[in-house]
Amino acid sequence: MKYTSQTQFTHAQADKLGVLITNLGTPEAPTKKALRPYLKEFLSDPRVVEVPRLIWWCVLNLIILNIRPSRSAHAYASVWSDEGSPLMVHTKNQANALSEKLTQEYGDNVVVDFAMRYGEPSVSKTIDKMLNQGVRKLLVLPLYPQYCASTTGSTFDAIAHDFSKRRWLPDFRFISHYHDNDQYIIAMTQKILAHWEKNGRADKLIFSYHGIPKRYLLNGDPYHCECHKTTRLIATKLGLQPDEYMTTFQSRFGREEWLKPYTDHTLMALPKEGVKSVQVVCPGFSSDCLETIEEIGIENRDYFLEAGGESYQYIECLNSDETHIDMLHQLIKDNLVNWQIASSDDIKVRDAEASKLEK
Repeated sequence: MKYTSQTQFTHAQADKLGVLITNLGTPEAPTKKALRPYLKEFLSDPRVVEVPRLIWWCVLNLIILNIRPSRSAHAYASVWSDEGSPLMVHTKNQANALSEKLTQEYGDNVVVDFAMRYGEPSVSKTIDKMLNQGVRKLLVLPLYPQYCASTTGSTFDAIAHDFSKRRWLPDFRFISHYHDNDQYIIAMTQKILAHWEKNGRADKLIFSYHGIPKRYLLNGDPYHCECHKTTRLIATKLGLQPDEYMTTFQSRFGREEWLKPYTDHTLMALPKEGVKSVQVVCPGFSSDCLETIEEIGIENRDYFLEAGGESYQYIECLNSDETHIDMLHQLIKDNLVNWQIASSDDIKVRDAEASKLEK
């Protein structure tokens, strides 16, 4: 078996701490041509779709990839900006902001970068770049507050697959969730309060999270429980009564039962129950993206208003808000505790020993 070597490695290279933040991913353009390889990579992941591989290969390649790319391209085009995909823009801005803060503390000893689980920049290419910069201790933070096997678990799979092919592995730490982190809860609470201060309160606050098949919950995935805990903690800080908020799940795919209640069905039913105004927030998304801007901000708004609702407002994700960056910064710092890198003397010794062998 051939193991990957570092192309820019020297024994005299200074050791560095690496911080890698990751998110789901995005196509390179809002076109059918760009969507097809992106969706194929995403939907081929066995963590995302737990169906026998042969059956799913036929469904994916013969049906879905011939229909869904054109539909998805239209949706992506509605949210695309001159800078590109919203998810890419926000994740890049978050990485830059964190790099600035961490550099102030660790100087040139830290390297901060970002990667996408699907699409570019890929996890493997980004890790390769970071190791070539001298990273010997790598902390990975998937930007999913609530753990889910199909998101957080899949990110770990990608890293493990990359590591399995490398000659020299870095020390490694992985943050699997932060759904009940107090600073995260405070940041979400402040985001909602700021929206209320500017726009007033609605009859009901909807906490909408990305859905997963109910089967995953029954098989032991903690995602459903962590979503409800996040909602409960935020609602408590806001002082909400049980009838003033609810948790729902969006973005289902396929015919099997997913986590309920469904966001779209809920919004269609609420006006008949006397709820005429709603505000929707998505605490499971660290950045605004297709699922928040188009699905929640546009599609589900139309469902609510067409069903008789009178006022619908979407509360944006934390994105690069100062409270969000401060929270991620502290979370990273907490997980870098007691992680020392080699001193200049250690590196000189290592280089000297290697030089002897080369002669």
